[in-house]
Amino acid sequence: MELYTEAVDYLKAYGISPVTEDEIVDSELLQDVFTEETEWVAHSPLQTEQCLPPTPTTESPDELLQKRMVVLKGLLISEEIYLTELETLLTPMKALKAAAGTSQPVLSAEQVQTVFYQIPELRDLHKDFYTSLRARLQSDEAIDPGSQQGLDREEAPVMQLFHRERNLSVGDLFLKFVNQLGVYRGFIDNYENAVEIVQKCMQSDQRFRTLAESMMSSKGSDNVKTKYTFEALLYKPLDRVMKTTLVLHDLWKHTPPDHPDSITLQEALRLSSSFLSGVNERSQCKRSVKLSRGERRQLMRDGFVVDVCENGHNLRHLFLYTDMLLCARLTNAGRQAQYRFCWYLPLVGLKLHWAAEHLPSSEYQLKISKTRAKMYQLKQALQQHTKGGKVSVSRAVERLRRKLEECEIWLLTNTPSFTLDLHSTSGKSHTIRLFSLYDLNEWKEAIEKQSGNCVETVPPDLLSVTGSCIKLRMTQQPPLHCIQSNESSHIFGSLYVMVQSACGLQNPSSAYVYVEVDGFEFYDRRKQTCLSAFGVTPQWDEELVFQVDGAKQLFLVFVSQYENGTQDEIVGRVVLNLDPDNILKKWKKVTCLLGQAEVTLSIKYMPHPLEPPSTTPLVQEPVFCVPIEQVAMQESVLVPHIVRSCVEEVERRGLNEEGIYRISGSSSQIQALKHAFNTNYREAVSKLRTLDVNTVSGTLKLYFRELPLPLIPSERFKELADALDIADPYLRANNMLTLLQTLPDVNRNTLLFLLHHLKRVAERKEENKMSLSNLATVFGPSLLRPLVPRVDISQEVEVQCQNLPEALLTKHLDIDELET
Repeated sequence: MELYTEAVDYLKAYGISPVTEDEIVDSELLQDVFTEETEWVAHSPLQTEQCLPPTPTTESPDELLQKRMVVLKGLLISEEIYLTELETLLTPMKALKAAAGTSQPVLSAEQVQTVFYQIPELRDLHKDFYTSLRARLQSDEAIDPGSQQGLDREEAPVMQLFHRERNLSVGDLFLKFVNQLGVYRGFIDNYENAVEIVQKCMQSDQRFRTLAESMMSSKGSDNVKTKYTFEALLYKPLDRVMKTTLVLHDLWKHTPPDHPDSITLQEALRLSSSFLSGVNERSQCKRSVKLSRGERRQLMRDGFVVDVCENGHNLRHLFLYTDMLLCARLTNAGRQAQYRFCWYLPLVGLKLHWAAEHLPSSEYQLKISKTRAKMYQLKQALQQHTKGGKVSVSRAVERLRRKLEECEIWLLTNTPSFTLDLHSTSGKSHTIRLFSLYDLNEWKEAIEKQSGNCVETVPPDLLSVTGSCIKLRMTQQPPLHCIQSNESSHIFGSLYVMVQSACGLQNPSSAYVYVEVDGFEFYDRRKQTCLSAFGVTPQWDEELVFQVDGAKQLFLVFVSQYENGTQDEIVGRVVLNLDPDNILKKWKKVTCLLGQAEVTLSIKYMPHPLEPPSTTPLVQEPVFCVPIEQVAMQESVLVPHIVRSCVEEVERRGLNEEGIYRISGSSSQIQALKHAFNTNYREAVSKLRTLDVNTVSGTLKLYFRELPLPLIPSERFKELADALDIADPYLRANNMLTLLQTLPDVNRNTLLFLLHHLKRVAERKEENKMSLSNLATVFGPSLLRPLVPRVDISQEVEVQCQNLPEALLTKHLDIDELET
């Protein structure tokens, strides 16, 4: 109990209040949100790194002794294997020392001493410990000499050891052993130097490379030969010293409190834990190991992702090594965190494909909205308990924090984002979801870089690799905002991001900028601009508005769509730190480099109290059969998205299409695209790229045809007709431009945008057979409607078709004017 009390004091020193099971109570606030299979339960970065063991369990003495003997038996077997590995490592030492004095040495005498430094001492230490422990465990009965195998021929096999003896005492052996762990200190401090020598010699000396890649060791009673590399054997002592504390913990846990070994093992455990803490602080060399062909299996990156599979979406920890991807599940076995293997993929030949997830069903969106609202309520309740800057450690506060964390984890796991499909040459495939496009791009680049450097794969020992993830991991927690305590520099309110333009592209493309903010996910944190026109200087002039709670950073990702590309290409990314004082109530212009694209944007922050998030999901307002000024207002744009998207898609692949705008597309596909624009703009843009271009042009014509009020207001019809009757071309153009200035802003901007597009179509009339006259015939009835309906408007169109576009197109489209 003294050690348990020390552990409790340790946790309290880091501001963690130990929570017992009886404190976990149900709450209506979280009903229908979390299933019983929720696996992540830690609510502190320290909780998964327990340095001190829990108090022993209350099992019967006989049960404890049985388990204690199992631990001792397993330890003895592993000690025997470890000793054979050390002997194998020391096998070439004499030969290398002898060669050092010749005219053609493999290693110099100094290098030999460095490579094998403290290894003989480690062997002697463990051999003495193994011999003493085996002697204690031997049965009083004689052992058949004919069956003796192992490290020494005269020793009895482990399988014939006595398995249970109530008064067996081994604590003094362990205490003696841990008091000599200082031998490992010299080895650990020298480890990197030894590895460096081995690596250099493998590259420069074929004799040493042959030796280092084919070292054989016998394992077990059947003397099965195992192939090692020199560096893999050098790593074994590091791995062994890490396991010492775990073995002592298991042995002490299964030793009855009244056993003579209990106090001795507790002291040995304390000394071992102290030594291990020093090792963890001073040594980083445990992160890599040699493979059979000379590569280094080293942890390059790790982090939390969502594993998308048939059984649902599960929070997992992904580890990127130099030769493979490993997916593991973090579990808490009592107070001891550990990983369980899920799947792995070799990097050789690994193919990647990313995509944006479609919006879930309305029922699922409703559940997401309700979870956001519940998380908002929990945060408000937590702020009430901690008002005035006081840090409370009450049970109520702990429960609120735990539930807030659970809500945020559920949203991380279930909110649609971006998926990365992984396809191995073996035929195996897995899909993971990343929490943001920025995060996805980082992972994609890291995997592709390692995959390009990987020329072969060695089947890993999955049990060992997974077991080592706890000490190798660099990411301790999912990206939870609720665990951040300092909110002094965070922003709360409305964040305005005006994405203006970009330059520097080498190849023409359509592009968009994806914008993300951090902070609590009470509101949508991800938005994107519309697709730009096809070219090398994208222009958006689009304002994105975020409601933010605790934001500190802004993430920008530049994405291009090329003419013949099958997948959007991420050109570059950047993260901007949000300084509240610098952007408070005023626009701050920023120019940042995203790959080869230089993007110009402006940012403004308006602080204000936040409204509770709606419990019903936001439904996109329809755009068809809606006044154009209303559509532009709800989208905060100068020209509606549907007009820009359809025009840009036609210019991307339809300018040379014969009969463009004259030949109709499929009626059913046009209706499907209309529905997509009315319900999910992102899905509609995705459809545009796959549908027949005549379907896209037909959808644009349908939009103008179904406007409640025509683009050119009916009350201007007579003035326009009179202007067209003026014989003097200069006077006619002047009157028409004056009339253009009287149109509402949205109508004027959209009309100019459309007419410039139609001019570009007419410039290809030799290929597409669509002159200005033909285009006027197609668009006239949609753009112009008389105040009094006529029985036949074709004569009116025939009069306008030669004059309307040409007169209006004498005015250039001035983007600066559109901004004002």
